[in-house]
Amino acid sequence: MSTMPGAIATTCRRSDAKPISVPMRCLPGLLLALCAPPLLAADPCDELPKPAVSVKRLEEQVSINTTYGYKSLTNIGAKAVRPGRDVLGLTRGNATARFAIELPLVVDNTNRWECASPQITLTYGFTPVTLYVAREFPEGTCAHQEIYAHEQRHLKTYQAHMSSLEKSFQDTLSARLAGNRVWRGPAGQTAPRLQRELDERWLPYIQREIAKVEAAQALIDTPEEYDRVANACDGEIAKRLKK
Repeated sequence: MSTMPGAIATTCRRSDAKPISVPMRCLPGLLLALCAPPLLAADPCDELPKPAVSVKRLEEQVSINTTYGYKSLTNIGAKAVRPGRDVLGLTRGNATARFAIELPLVVDNTNRWECASPQITLTYGFTPVTLYVAREFPEGTCAHQEIYAHEQRHLKTYQAHMSSLEKSFQDTLSARLAGNRVWRGPAGQTAPRLQRELDERWLPYIQREIAKVEAAQALIDTPEEYDRVANACDGEIAKRLKK
């Protein structure tokens, strides 16, 4: 990172002019004034706020969809289940991650250098989230409740994972993008440089961390769980699948 030149300071120079005769009683005060160090001009960058990062987790907007039959759900969720398994319920969410940037800055009077203080907000989450229950199992039946309860486990896993990421995102992004020092560099380059770093480094990182939830989801959809749900409710689910 380039360093912005400091504020211009006045310089003491030796004078060749003839000395002025002053009363002796005034000499100590005059010497003190002449020998005091020059005052530095204030750095305008000090007026900027400190760089900061804030992280906000989206609240999930959850809805239930019972319009699809289990064969349609099996096609929709084919990548997530083992071949030969019927999908009776499904949980789907749209992963969202976005940065909002405010960038107060100061440009020096030569228009060559600038200092800036990024104020960055990360918003992330799974929303909306839709819980699907196959229409062959209408609301109010034991089968519907059993399938819905299974999908609720998936929803809670998404929520727990997202919650666990909040502090990690805050600490990691703050360590790199925030702190006590403003950013200094050539004029006009801070904004595109920051946007490039967010797009090329931090958004992929956030997406990778969010995607780790799939490992936890796989632990729910075990063969034993499939068999338990399929045989629940005194065989009601298995009977409906044979129709």
